[in-house]
Amino acid sequence: MKILFLLPLLAACVTGPAPVPSDDGCGAAGYAGLLGQNIAAVTLPADLNHRVIGPNQMVTMDYVESRVNFETDIVGTIMRVTCG
Repeated sequence: MKILFLLPLLAACVTGPAPVPSDDGCGAAGYAGLLGQNIAAVTLPADLNHRVIGPNQMVTMDYVESRVNFETDIVGTIMRVTCG
């Protein structure tokens, strides 16, 4: 009987993943034209806060609103551009 009383309290303690803002604070949409190109063949601004993420590559889970993420496939083709 005590367990049934505690279940609602335990459920209130469970939290999901932190929400990722949906806005384009880093300007990723401006780099959408690079999709399908090889990351080695593109020229990015020298002051651009970015990172290139390859397949199965470990990355930090921190969210940096101004950082542009270029996700590539195994041969370096840009598959996705996001903020974070």
